Parts: sequence; structure tokens; C-alpha cells
Amino acid sequence: MAHQTEFTAELLHYVTKVSLRDDPILAELRELTNELPGGTSLQVMAEEAQLLALLVQLTNATTVLEIGTYTGYSALCMARALPFDGRLVTLDINPKWIEVATPYWQRAGVADRIEPIVGDAAASLELLRADRGEESFDLVFVDGDKAGYPSYYESALRLVRPGGLIVLDNTLFFGRVIDPTVQDSDTQAIRDLNEKLRDDDRVDLSLLVMADGITLARKRGRRAMPAR
Repeated sequence: MAHQTEFTAELLHYVTKVSLRDDPILAELRELTNELPGGTSLQVMAEEAQLLALLVQLTNATTVLEIGTYTGYSALCMARALPFDGRLVTLDINPKWIEVATPYWQRAGVADRIEPIVGDAAASLELLRADRGEESFDLVFVDGDKAGYPSYYESALRLVRPGGLIVLDNTLFFGRVIDPTVQDSDTQAIRDLNEKLRDDDRVDLSLLVMADGITLARKRGRRAMPAR
């Protein structure tokens, strides 16, 4: 079939019914988040979080970096998909969100796999690069402030290994990217990055028409083999 299926509310409900694997901890955290101001728009969709967990498994990731923790839902899902010795580093500027997320991480049995870092994301990314070196992560999930996306993408490219995956959320940004009357800094940053990604020969690319737009960028090249 050559054309995109039109997804009605009823069809999306069907997709959720036949694909979403839920549990009480995830459902409770979603409910809590939905009650927060702006929670329904800031929270990652349950189906998207399930996709993130699958991507962690498909890439055989043992090290994951998340830019933007919020209430910790996506971190929880990805950490569950890691092996027992895997590690997820999640960055957020607001310590409040780590306080909200930690009890759920503990109840899910993955708190020991998650390392939260509180502070400005750009500064935290530079510290990670200095402390852990380039190409030290298998997968990077970008879901922070949208104006920072171009900078976060470049940092992610340095921090992810060759063959590793960068996942960028909200790359359709509520449909604002195609509205020429919308010229705020967040929307323009997403527009600029989308156009840059299209022509960036450092990555293989796909923009998924799911949730609010999910871009997958696989870093090209091969990791150097260790000397014998």
C-alpha cells in the first residue's frame, strides 16, 4: 500500500488494545503525571515508551543516556529493558522530578540501573563527555527543552557509539512545524533540526509518524576494534 493510513481515534484505540503491555506501576505513574499541570502534553505516550524499551533491546544496549527525565516514565521503561548490569543516565534541571520518579524506579526494581544527574543539560553533557569519553553510550533519547535540541543532537552524536541510536521525541511538535505563522524559538529549533537531519550523512534516518513524531538517527561508522 502506497499511502499512509488515516488513524482515527477508534483505530488508535484498537492499536493500544492489541499492542500495549501495561502493568500497575506504569499505569499509576502515568495517572500521577496526567494530574500535573501540562502532564498530558509532556508525558511520553505509553506506546512510545514501550517502543523505546524495544529499541534498547534491539540495539543490545547496555548504556543509555536520556536528556529530560520529567516524572521518570520513559527512564523506567528503558531501564527495565537493560540487562542487570546495564546503566541509564538521565538528565534533568529540576530535582523535583527525580524525587517523583525515584519511588517508582524502586518499586519496579530498576533504581540501581538509573543514574539521575540534576543540572543544566548542556553542562551535564559536557561533563559526561569529559568523564566517560566519546562513544560511551549505545542509545541516546532526547526529550528535553526543544530550543536545545540542535545542541543536544550534536552532543548525542559525540556520545553515542558508531552503530548506536539517537531517538528524538516531538519532532512534529504538535503539528506546529508546518504552520508558517508559528515562529517561536522551540518550533523553529525543531524545524531547523529536521531539515539538518534530512541532509546529515553522519546518520541513517527515519522519522516515525507516531505520537508527536519520533526521529530515529543511527550513527554511521564502525567502532574501532581494540588492539591485541
